[in-house]
Amino acid sequence: MRLDWIAACLSLSLLATTALADDQEQKQKVAEDKAQVLEQKAADNTSTAPVPKSEAITQPEVQAVDPAGKAPLDDAITCLARSIYWEAKGKDSADMEAVANVVMNRLGHEGFPDTVCGVVKEGSESKSCQFSWWCDGKSDSVQEEVPYSMAKEIARKALNKQLPDRTKGALYFHDRTVKPDWAKEYTNTANIGLFKFYKPQGGDAK
Repeated sequence: MRLDWIAACLSLSLLATTALADDQEQKQKVAEDKAQVLEQKAADNTSTAPVPKSEAITQPEVQAVDPAGKAPLDDAITCLARSIYWEAKGKDSADMEAVANVVMNRLGHEGFPDTVCGVVKEGSESKSCQFSWWCDGKSDSVQEEVPYSMAKEIARKALNKQLPDRTKGALYFHDRTVKPDWAKEYTNTANIGLFKFYKPQGGDAK
């Protein structure tokens, strides 16, 4: 009887684990599908209003995407979250949100790609990456779980258009500890945490 009871418990446990995995996969698929639609709308600049609740990515859905932080960067959520993570992990949430603002401001803007992954990976062919972490030759896998969860939540809000633009329309930024020559040709729009943000004086990307 005892062996039968143990076997039954193991079977139930296996079924529960399988059901949980299936549920997570479903949430991930839903989140990625929603993100694809939302990034296209953002690129088309069809509206600045927050996304309707029925179309918005939920917290459980976004957290189901790339849970280990090791997935290929081929969907909007992963590309945006990983860029927020590597550019601003260990900094305040305001810094992380501002990085998301820059990516979203570039999305569909004249001179930039019309997908999140395109924006994040731009320049990799010529070794002149717009986001340095993408071309630094190091692993892009996540190392800290909590900051990455924060990055995914910020990415969710950005795609849902629930994230205020702290940067005032910035398309570029750099760490306060450096003084790049290109900054002289741009208008400083905001200084947030450890970053300074800019947009071209004429409004067009360069």
